[in-house]
Amino acid sequence: MADRLVGKKAPTFTMETVLGNGEDFGKVSLEDYRGKWLVLFFYPMDFTFVCPTEITALSDAYEQFAELDADILGVSTDSVYTHRAWINTPREQNGLGKLKFPLAADLTHKVSHDYGVLVEEQGVAQRGLFIIDPEGELKYQVVTDDNVGRSVDETLRVLQALQAGGLCPANWKPGMKTL
Repeated sequence: MADRLVGKKAPTFTMETVLGNGEDFGKVSLEDYRGKWLVLFFYPMDFTFVCPTEITALSDAYEQFAELDADILGVSTDSVYTHRAWINTPREQNGLGKLKFPLAADLTHKVSHDYGVLVEEQGVAQRGLFIIDPEGELKYQVVTDDNVGRSVDETLRVLQALQAGGLCPANWKPGMKTL
């Protein structure tokens, strides 16, 4: 049986990254996001078909997340070198092009395992999306089948609902009353 993550401290991590410029490498930890909201998402593999649609859509909407004091971090079990090659491949050729956030390499599969998205027999992560609050508490998670891309609009809506400070009814949208 899987352990519950929502409502608990988010599992800590430290991973190697390639920055969205496709040139610079770095390292990132959960602690780096302390004081901000973090949209942490996992995807199966670089150079696939649904993944680039999600990653580029999140990058295109990055300013909307930044306005909500949120940052974004993408993770797969691929290496930073594969991430860099994918970022440096134009979108028209199934690449990502430049991004506004880094991609992290979970080569040991520990982070994917800790967040409950690792498909162990394949060594890849499922599509998992997690929203972590500024204090490091995991507030939201969704894991989907590999064939189903995530909605940036829904991710923004959920982030805004979490920040609203009240009980948000079904179909709540920013500007609506909370309960």
